[in-house]
Amino acid sequence: MDKKKPYLAVILIQSIYAGMFLLSKAAFDGGMNNFVFVFYRQAAATIFLIPLAMFFEWKTAPPLSFVTFCKIFLLSLLGITLSLDIYGVALVYTSATLAAATTNCLPVITFFFAVLLRMEVLRLKTSAGIAKLVGIVICLAGVLTLALYKGPHMKLFCIHHLFEHHHSQALHSQSSSGETWIKGCFLMLMSNSCWGLWLVLQGRVLKSYPSKLLFTTLQCFFSTIQSFAIAIALERDPYEWSLGWNVRLLAVAYCGIVVTGVTFYLQAWVIEKKGPVFLAMSTPLTLVFTVFCSAFLLCEIISLGSLLGGLLLISGLYSVLWGKTREQRTLDEICLPANADKECTELKVVTA
Repeated sequence: MDKKKPYLAVILIQSIYAGMFLLSKAAFDGGMNNFVFVFYRQAAATIFLIPLAMFFEWKTAPPLSFVTFCKIFLLSLLGITLSLDIYGVALVYTSATLAAATTNCLPVITFFFAVLLRMEVLRLKTSAGIAKLVGIVICLAGVLTLALYKGPHMKLFCIHHLFEHHHSQALHSQSSSGETWIKGCFLMLMSNSCWGLWLVLQGRVLKSYPSKLLFTTLQCFFSTIQSFAIAIALERDPYEWSLGWNVRLLAVAYCGIVVTGVTFYLQAWVIEKKGPVFLAMSTPLTLVFTVFCSAFLLCEIISLGSLLGGLLLISGLYSVLWGKTREQRTLDEICLPANADKECTELKVVTA
């Protein structure tokens, strides 16, 4: 049973992310302002994380210098506030299925930024390097397919009564113009780019401030302040700030507590047990869960272009992951204990 736990954990992680896409889309279709949503989501996450951070890491945390403070503030602005705000606008323009599909290009975007910042090496004379480059190109083709090609539409069985009061808004959003859809696709790509750059840059900051839980809590706290400033500047209507006992409150609580709290622990546990590649390879499960659930619960009309683009993104993801795994295996064979030396150690640092 212990061997099956990581597999069950990744299924749970990806189903939680699918729920995030669905509930966010349902809240936006119900008329909730996406900037207000981001503020409430981050506030809920901050309230949830502060007691945990105080209990587990407050006494052992290193001192927080002014330079590190500024870096964490800027990181939260780039990777959380801007990323989530842009994602919210993109989700209003597009669909939950497209949001889930574009998450498959996140590892590829992260690798691309790591190469630009010389934290990764792309060796085009090796099969691993070629696989990585091909993966990047395939992902780009997937994004263009999602944006520019819709094709025939498929409407699966729809359970209207679960989100009946959002149904008219959902149908209206699906009838949006091609220009709006293209704009939403590229905003979604921009959001994932901010997120990918955030993943790369936070690795450097964690070296100077290794308390991961406090680090995450500080970012959520800063993001709450930043997102409030953006939301209050763009939305002054008091009605838009009200939650009530409806899907708005459910979406905020779910995204702020379940997504931030539960998946934070589960992802760390899976990476410890099976490594980051194993976690990244489970990403397409989110698309599968979201396609069926959005069709059944949100009455979304699935287009052939969305499915083809999603398949291209998944293919690009696996191509990059295969290249990364093969490169790491070759490196491990070279850096055997008997042959370990300073040069080999430095090589591992460069390609990690």
